[in-house]
Amino acid sequence: MARSANAIRVHDPKLEKLEADALDQHTIEPALAGVDAVIQTLGVSPTPELIFNGTRLFSAATRVLVNAMEGSPVRRLICVTGLGAGDSRGRGGLLYDATLWLFLGRIYADKDAQEWIIRQSRLDWTIVRPTVLTTAPRTGAYRVLVDARDWRSGFISRADVADFLVQQIKDASLFRKSPVLSG
Repeated sequence: MARSANAIRVHDPKLEKLEADALDQHTIEPALAGVDAVIQTLGVSPTPELIFNGTRLFSAATRVLVNAMEGSPVRRLICVTGLGAGDSRGRGGLLYDATLWLFLGRIYADKDAQEWIIRQSRLDWTIVRPTVLTTAPRTGAYRVLVDARDWRSGFISRADVADFLVQQIKDASLFRKSPVLSG
C-alpha cells in the first residue's frame, strides 16, 4: 500500500498494489484481510518546511495501523524508523548525531513517538533502524546489531534493508527488539 502504488516498478503475480493513504483507517482495516504480517516503511522528503516544523505522519499513521491491527487477527508488525530514533538517540557517533538532529531533529521526534506507540501495543513487533541508506545493490552482507554497545552510524543499501525486512516476516528471534542495520 502506498500513495502512489501504481508507480511502483516491481511486478510479480504475488504482489498486490493498493493505492491508499496510511492515515485512512477505513482503507487500512480492509487491507489487513488475509495478511500474515505488516511491514511499515513510511518516509518523508526533508523539505525546509518539515525541517523547521516537523511532522506527525509517522506517529499518526502508526496509531491508525496499530489500532487496526489490534482489532484484527494480524499480530506481526515490522516497522522501519532509523538510527537515532527512540533509545538509539545519540548512538550514531558525533558527526552523525549532530547532523541528524540539526537537520532532522523534528522529524525524528515524531519517529520517537512512532516507536513509543509500537512498544505500547500488544503486537509482535520489530522496529528496524537502518543507518544511512544508499541505492547500492543487495549484498546480503549486512550486520544486524541488537546490542546498543554496537550501535554506530554506517551505510546500508535499501535493497539489503528490504532483504532483512522480508526475512523478519517468519523469524520470531527479533520479536520486541529494535536492531540497527549497517552494511
